[in-house]
Amino acid sequence: MEPEDLGGGVWSVPVPIPGNPLAYTLVYAVESPRGPVLIDAGWQHEDSWTALRDGLGAFGIDIADVHGVVVTHYHPDHAGLAGRVRETSGAWVAMHHADAEIVRLFRAMVARGEHRAFELSSLRRAGATAADLGDRGERPQVDPPAVPDRELSDGDLVDLPGRVLRVIWTPGHSPGHICLHLEDGDRVFTGDHVLPRITPHIGLYPYDLAGADPLGDFLGSLDKISGMTVDEVLPAHQHRFRGLPGRAREIIDHHERRLAEVTALLTAVPITLWDLTAALTWRHPWPDMPITARRMAAGEAAAHLRTLENRGTARRAGTTDPLRYTLR
Repeated sequence: MEPEDLGGGVWSVPVPIPGNPLAYTLVYAVESPRGPVLIDAGWQHEDSWTALRDGLGAFGIDIADVHGVVVTHYHPDHAGLAGRVRETSGAWVAMHHADAEIVRLFRAMVARGEHRAFELSSLRRAGATAADLGDRGERPQVDPPAVPDRELSDGDLVDLPGRVLRVIWTPGHSPGHICLHLEDGDRVFTGDHVLPRITPHIGLYPYDLAGADPLGDFLGSLDKISGMTVDEVLPAHQHRFRGLPGRAREIIDHHERRLAEVTALLTAVPITLWDLTAALTWRHPWPDMPITARRMAAGEAAAHLRTLENRGTARRAGTTDPLRYTLR
């Protein structure tokens, strides 16, 4: 995929994600009299930086002239280069306040060296096997994203002089995920919330985090955005498309089927989160999945179980480790 002029003062630049099957993040630049505002920034890697710099340069945009960076959510393929853009241009960096809080917590945890201990504790609570607990995996340490200068809330207008770019809070994929409606261009930037062919990861972390229901939030966010009649959808991965309401409904239906699959594995006999996760259908067979993929799969299963708990279908069995669930 190549950088593209989308018209109306909007450009897209594919920024590679090294070693990831998603291949790239689509970073968008929106024109303003004070300089372009980027929507997301891409993964923190030298090849990614080169692609972003040169991709913008193809349209005569110097990265040093960037006015601001709006991060749709804190994940590294979206927020990773935001700090470097800020260092180069003096641009502000903005994200929703819920994700800004996660960034601060993540940075503090990494600074204290607690990240690996947190992961192992989570696996034990899920009921992971001894072999899984001993598997350190191959994932390199990802640097925490930059702390934003500005924090956004639902309905806020982004600092984009001469244009109207409105924040739509769409929690689910992350607590502070946002979409952005370019009202003067009838386009919506959906980040990872609505993608044309795949669905984003929806996980609960920690696996028994009290008061959180990321899947319930995600389904509500999809219902919220499905009422928009915009001309064009600009996601962070794959390709732009039309037909936002229909695609949102497809994703809702996908998760309802997944909820039914989880329900079918529940009985009156308690099952651990880990065993339930292993019994679900995944893109790759469970025995072939590395520990990083299994950990994320458990987070997804936990998110579906939490929604089923809130619907009165499932319940947690007891309060001791490991986490076990039954039909209510």
